[in-house]
Amino acid sequence: MSDAAQPTAAEVRAAAEAVKTALDRHLVAVERRSGEDDPAVYEAFNQLAAAAEVYDELLYDRYDEVTPFEIPGTEDSLPPYAGPEEPNAISVLIRRDYAVAEPQRLLAQAQRVEAAEYDDGPGADQEAAGTIHGALGILFGEFEPDEIASRHKEFGLEEGDSTLWVTAADEQAEPGEWLEAPFEGVDPQGVVCRFDVSAVFDDDDGDDGEDTPRSQGADELDDVLDLDEDEDLEPLDAER
Repeated sequence: MSDAAQPTAAEVRAAAEAVKTALDRHLVAVERRSGEDDPAVYEAFNQLAAAAEVYDELLYDRYDEVTPFEIPGTEDSLPPYAGPEEPNAISVLIRRDYAVAEPQRLLAQAQRVEAAEYDDGPGADQEAAGTIHGALGILFGEFEPDEIASRHKEFGLEEGDSTLWVTAADEQAEPGEWLEAPFEGVDPQGVVCRFDVSAVFDDDDGDDGEDTPRSQGADELDDVLDLDEDEDLEPLDAER
């Protein structure tokens, strides 16, 4: 980091004072808490964590030093559960990120799906199979998301972060109620559990023997997509 971008000594000291203040507030909240899941303690905890993180970053940028404190990660980011004691319904929210690592492989797989769908000649979606967004629509329309997750390399995709949240409710939503905005209005206190997968949780540098992502041109895309290794794709239902 250049000297011009470094924080000043005064900024570091101000951040340290903010940690002290947040620490005092957290102690007061703990001393006055009304129960095990007191929201005031939870708020003071988050404020202390945020102040400590800012101080840690400024201290490192200015002096190349760190604190002995571990900043809580995403696993500690949810408030205490305050949903129904006996939920009558649940919602499962899933997000999976992918990078289009090998576009030509993605296009080829979509074109194979379309060719199998229209044995008698080009179909209406043959042109769509020649574009990245069209190919994605075809593949996700043909295969279940879980199947794509387990076979993503076959489709030229590279895994990114993913998360799964299970939320509880007293009643199941009415049909079509949330379809226009399916991921809005999630109450963090209604989350029963969550599971996160991210490279930031890795403890090593990736030298664990697993395959590393290939570049788009690796092995000339398997000799211009000679996809013999992918011939285990599930046969398409001719009636679909």
